[in-house]
Amino acid sequence: MQLIDTKESQRYLDIAKSLAEEFAQTAVARDAKGGTPKHERDRLRESNLLKLIIPKEYGGLGESWITVLQITREFAKVDSSIAHVFSYHHLGVVIPHIFGSDEQKQRYYLETIRHNWFWCNALNPLDKRNILTPENNYFRLNGVKSFCSGSHDSDILPITAIHQETGELMILVIPTSRSGVTVNHDWDNMGQRQTDSGSVTFENVLVYPEEILGVRNKPSKPFTTIRACLTQLNLANIYLGIAQGAFEAAKTYTLTNTKPWLTSGVESATKDPYILEHYGTIWTDLQTAKCLVEQAGELLQAAWDEEWSLTAAQRGECALLIATAKVVATRVGLDITNRIFEVMGARATNTKYGFDRYWRNLRTFTLHDPVDYKIRDIGNWALNNELPEPNFYS
Repeated sequence: MQLIDTKESQRYLDIAKSLAEEFAQTAVARDAKGGTPKHERDRLRESNLLKLIIPKEYGGLGESWITVLQITREFAKVDSSIAHVFSYHHLGVVIPHIFGSDEQKQRYYLETIRHNWFWCNALNPLDKRNILTPENNYFRLNGVKSFCSGSHDSDILPITAIHQETGELMILVIPTSRSGVTVNHDWDNMGQRQTDSGSVTFENVLVYPEEILGVRNKPSKPFTTIRACLTQLNLANIYLGIAQGAFEAAKTYTLTNTKPWLTSGVESATKDPYILEHYGTIWTDLQTAKCLVEQAGELLQAAWDEEWSLTAAQRGECALLIATAKVVATRVGLDITNRIFEVMGARATNTKYGFDRYWRNLRTFTLHDPVDYKIRDIGNWALNNELPEPNFYS
């Protein structure tokens, strides 16, 4: 397993915590407004944190996924939209590493460092409206892609498209600013309101051969399926971060604002036996989720370090633990973001506090893919000792 420079990792975490404190000051107002968090994205650009996962040999910081996910969780505690676009940058920047040639991996790592690119996500393999058509010595891209998180104010679009002649699901990478690309302002959901997760339209967009990385639906080696593991554990970390943020917000409110119930027989809400029971349950559940998520992070890093030597069994064990962590983070998070109102009281529903955003954001994000199918995979392992089959979501 890759050795981590603890001092360097801590320094990057401290930078993230400082930024999180800054983002927290405007989080409620920005959540209500929606749209693109342009200032916050620029602060991330300035922070150097966009280079975290890029290896040092290409000019990056050479950090581990453990560090990236921990920083993502810090952002999620105060603003899960920022955590969303920040983490999907890292999921995007490794796409050429996973799916491309050595030359493409080197090119996109180096160019990302040189231009301080901010990657987004336009892969969505379930949306197959994009068609890639050969034309002379290059290609043309036409269609629409939905759920393109972080697309506004991004520099690079990783995309999937159906090859018009072969029917294969191709992976390509193009600049967001290329002629024919239109990022639509159509994200208006109840949660994750500043993630710009709407659609992108492609009209006769020029694509060069070197921008095509490979085929996604015909994996040749276990490492080419690792991105699903990265994505799923990233989600679990954001869910956990939201729950941790909700807990901290509720704790501060209870200590400073919550009044004891008239029949409680106590002078302070902090001595109410039912409120203490709620906090005990919340704390216990959070520790359970945190332990699972962090264990999964260690296994994922070990799998990433194996790279092309990764075996199907190692990949399967990693996916299984990630699925377990995600199920627990989902259940615990949804419970806590609802339960916090029990320990704060009716006044906490005032819109000025924005406490409802924790549940709205988590409820929106946990619908990314059905958790029921994770539980089915876990059950199949528990009963039949069968590891999950790699797919786009496991």
